[in-house]
Amino acid sequence: MKRRNLILNGSLVLFILIFLFSADNFFDDYPLRLINLCAIYIILGLSMNLVNGFTGLFSLGQAGFMAVGAYTTALLTMSKATKEATFFMAPLIWPLNSIEIPFYFALIIGGILAAFVAFLIGAPVLRLKGDYLGIATLGFAEIIRIVIVNTQTVTNGALGLKGIPNDANIWWNFGIAALTVAAIVSLINSSFGRALKAIREDEIAAESMGINLFKHKTLSFILGAFFAGIGGGLLAILQGTIAPDMFNFILTFNILLIIVLGGMGSVSGTIISAVAITLGTEYLAVIDKPIDFGFFETPGIPGMRMVVISAILMAVVLFYRHGLMGTKELNWDMLIQKFSRRPLKKGGIES
Repeated sequence: MKRRNLILNGSLVLFILIFLFSADNFFDDYPLRLINLCAIYIILGLSMNLVNGFTGLFSLGQAGFMAVGAYTTALLTMSKATKEATFFMAPLIWPLNSIEIPFYFALIIGGILAAFVAFLIGAPVLRLKGDYLGIATLGFAEIIRIVIVNTQTVTNGALGLKGIPNDANIWWNFGIAALTVAAIVSLINSSFGRALKAIREDEIAAESMGINLFKHKTLSFILGAFFAGIGGGLLAILQGTIAPDMFNFILTFNILLIIVLGGMGSVSGTIISAVAITLGTEYLAVIDKPIDFGFFETPGIPGMRMVVISAILMAVVLFYRHGLMGTKELNWDMLIQKFSRRPLKKGGIES
């Protein structure tokens, strides 16, 4: 069985590599951008699932941490000439006006800075629980966005940043996504991860077993913010331009949608849901326009795709209360058993 799983895992990795090579060399810009978005949303979904799914907290501050990572990465990678052209209302402060470093160092710095902000926020808010924690983290995310709007000499205010170098290709995005998956899986399978799951199931029982609730919650919150900062930096590099309005509650809601649909507490569910929602929201745009079936034509209704996505989400919540995967992980035994199940004979006996 181990040999079978090894062969299947190797085949899957080979298929993904071939697909990425084909996409990088033969796909147009639009589908290539969607594939890169899938990798970025996998990172963002896992960052939020670590906090909300595996630790059981209700945090809504993901957009704020993404903004910190995105602006840090952008400011550290933009050229001096681009900064001078962008900051025409008020000059960029020193030393940011003269710093230009490779994007992979900028991503790490952006993630660390987002984690530091999470550390500062976590001290007061992680003593709250449930809806109160969600409201507090949402409030801090909005504070971060307002600070970005009003710091003209650092973030260029409401005008945003343009001309961000697009240095991260499909290999970088999926490589960082793979490292994120490996890091999250290793973390949740460690003793620290088991402590987080214990906190999720019952805080009182976990504390009675000697688990330091505040310490573990804070570390989970900080690690989630670190990966959110990395994802925000990659999003800034992919789009080439960022503005404060990008990092509002809707962005947090989209990431929350990914983990709720995939399963709060499932890495594989988050990956499947991130790909499905990213591609679905784009390709379902066709139903917003008139469609001619030959014998009748449907009128285009703007926003209809969001109605369809909402209906799908409602169906998932009704029939899969804990999401598609719940807290389970997809594995080869599950797939083989699912597709090799034989129909029952009359009387309930397997054929």
